[in-house]
Amino acid sequence: MSTVLTVVLALFVFGFLIFIHEFGHYLFARIFKVKIHEFSIGMGPALAWYESKKTSIRYTLAMFPIGGFVAMAGEDDESDDPNSFDKKPAWQRFVITLAGAAVNIVAGFLAMSILTCMINIGDTTVRGFIPLETSGYEVSSSESLEVGDKILKIDGQRVEIWDELTYEIMRRGTKPIDVTVERDGKVIVLEDVVFPSLSESGQSFGTVDFAPNLVKKDFFKVIKYSWLKSCLIVRMCWESLYDLITGRYTLAAVSGPVGISSAIGDAAKQGISSLLYITALISINLGVMNLLPIPALDGGRLLTILTEMITKRKLPKRVEGIINGVGLLLLLGFSFIVMIKDVVQIIL
Repeated sequence: MSTVLTVVLALFVFGFLIFIHEFGHYLFARIFKVKIHEFSIGMGPALAWYESKKTSIRYTLAMFPIGGFVAMAGEDDESDDPNSFDKKPAWQRFVITLAGAAVNIVAGFLAMSILTCMINIGDTTVRGFIPLETSGYEVSSSESLEVGDKILKIDGQRVEIWDELTYEIMRRGTKPIDVTVERDGKVIVLEDVVFPSLSESGQSFGTVDFAPNLVKKDFFKVIKYSWLKSCLIVRMCWESLYDLITGRYTLAAVSGPVGISSAIGDAAKQGISSLLYITALISINLGVMNLLPIPALDGGRLLTILTEMITKRKLPKRVEGIINGVGLLLLLGFSFIVMIKDVVQIIL
């Protein structure tokens, strides 16, 4: 895929996910009759705009598709408008703020449901092992596992679908781990099962060296699989952040818009299912990361509103503005560092 096509495709994916995120804020702001000045997709100079004569809302398409916003009266400063954001009850402001991330997560689940209808899905039953001569590894879990074993837990963590199983082995399988299986109608614990492992970008991962049973799909299995897969992605977001903070993963494992654009291009080369998967992954990640209690993110505002709901006292706008400003500068600085890292990796 050409660089131009990759950029266009990445812009489309980013633009769509940003649009539905901001539309979530916009929709509930309209439901609660909040005064809205502008609804913008993208940041920077305006490429096109339209101002509604009925509502006086300015709809803008900006040059850089790396963000967007819904500008509401009383959101960041004091307003005399009785329908301003700050005049609304705390629970309504909480819902409006939460709506953007919620829409991204729901959209990710819907994309995952469509994807599940298109691909084969597997359970946690061992169907067969990958021969050592073709796998390239010196160890095999077949020394402990047997064909027909239904894996129930990996190191105490319950697994129900193939994706959960592979993730837990990837995360925990760099050392011997306990595996709970159902074998011949009995539940047994296999101690110190060794899985093959590999290293990439300085990180070590366990790998699965067997194939699963394929599942015959119906409506309820598709919904269950999609739900469990989406929940897994949410957990992966939080655990990846924890691993980054604790030092298990380095900055090399973090990607920004440049690295994600490259990943979108690679996924598109592999087909529509891969592109759909990475779109669902990005959408859910965008929703989850926006809920982090960090100033300038939705999660930071949610924390402020929640504190107000508990203490019955509002944080002064000036103080909130300073906190959000500092948070924004830190996020922009971190994003710049990650962007430089992504560019260097692509060039090299």
